[in-house]
Amino acid sequence: MATTRRWSAYMEFLDPAHLGDMLAALTEGAEGAALWAGLDVRPGDEHVIKRRFSALIQGSSNLDARLRAAGVDTAIITGTATNVCCESTARDAFMLNYRTLVVSDANATTTDEAHNASLNALFNRFADVFRTDEVVGLLGAGIGSPVAVSGNVRTLVAAGV
Repeated sequence: MATTRRWSAYMEFLDPAHLGDMLAALTEGAEGAALWAGLDVRPGDEHVIKRRFSALIQGSSNLDARLRAAGVDTAIITGTATNVCCESTARDAFMLNYRTLVVSDANATTTDEAHNASLNALFNRFADVFRTDEVVGLLGAGIGSPVAVSGNVRTLVAAGV
């Protein structure tokens, strides 16, 4: 396994009884690592494999380099889990100087309390938080530059370990 793919601290944190099943489910080609079948994937959509909670942290993916090469300065964050992968990516996007928007009704996690706590923490320092209809309105008005959509159809980010 390549060094950038290793995540020993996290692997040691997990229950060994479930580690094998989780890794198998999140391996490329497995059902657990596949994009949702109902996703509107179109020709020309990009597919990025991420290997950490954040899609932007070093060693997770090449997403940052691809976005910068395309002149993207704004990240719109959607997906699961709000308080894990989405929050991690949003914080890193902000720290990497992306304009960061989190879509409140296009993120989810295990409880409303955890979801709302994450949105509040992000709004307090790291991101603007909007509903889907508000983001669609901003995009329709031509606000901002090219946009990366994490977990959606313009730049696809699939889970993987």
